[in-house]
Amino acid sequence: MKKTLFFTGLLLLLFASLSLALTGVKKRRPLPYEYGRVELNNFSEKAGQIPVVFDHWLHRAKFTCRLCHVDIGFAMKAGTTGIKAADNMQGYYCGSCHNDKTAFAACTTTIPRQNSSKCSRCHSLGRTAVKQYDFRTFTQDFPKGRFGNGIDWEQAEATGKIAPIDFLAGVSIQRDALVVQKDFDLIAKVKGMPEIIFSHKKHTVWNGCELCHPEIFLGVKKGATQYSMTEIYDGKYCGVCHSTVAFPLLDCQRCHTKQVQ
Repeated sequence: MKKTLFFTGLLLLLFASLSLALTGVKKRRPLPYEYGRVELNNFSEKAGQIPVVFDHWLHRAKFTCRLCHVDIGFAMKAGTTGIKAADNMQGYYCGSCHNDKTAFAACTTTIPRQNSSKCSRCHSLGRTAVKQYDFRTFTQDFPKGRFGNGIDWEQAEATGKIAPIDFLAGVSIQRDALVVQKDFDLIAKVKGMPEIIFSHKKHTVWNGCELCHPEIFLGVKKGATQYSMTEIYDGKYCGVCHSTVAFPLLDCQRCHTKQVQ
């Protein structure tokens, strides 16, 4: 009797799980200016401040990903860097640029935090903050993309609409450029799916080599790292960027470009 009840309960659980999987609803796609947005609240509320809202679209138009995530040292996952106001005031993290010289100071002890209009430019979750740049105005002449921000950032860089900075005095170290590797194809595991053409050149413009190797892709030889679309959708490998900031995984044709003969 107990075994019968157990198996009946297990079957009901399986059917319930299957039902949820088959009747799931599509999530709301973020608006273009929201895509890549990060909320930071490791210490804000504990310090009596409103959480920080960070807009990736503006910063990626001005700086390479490599500069911020390699030279300055921001982690690739929101909330894991553990930025403190004291760090910013000493010139680390946001304070590398937001020092009242390169850009407005990120944090300071000379003004009341609760009433500062400067503070509210970053600590703006749930409030209408006065921004220096408006997304629609700033990007109105940029090449358009299908998803994400609705911007083709690759073309925006290639055509000179933006010129992301890759060196920050006092933080970056001059280095010799590495030889750019040739494009290569990756065979799709799904029969009939166009093959992937991976361009090192396009990625190194933004990421250099250090952003991807060895922390995201351990192997530097084609085929050394084995991965699947399931893992990518789970935010690993290509999904580290192409599910958060770079064009999203919905845009299949941006990667799967080589038709199978």
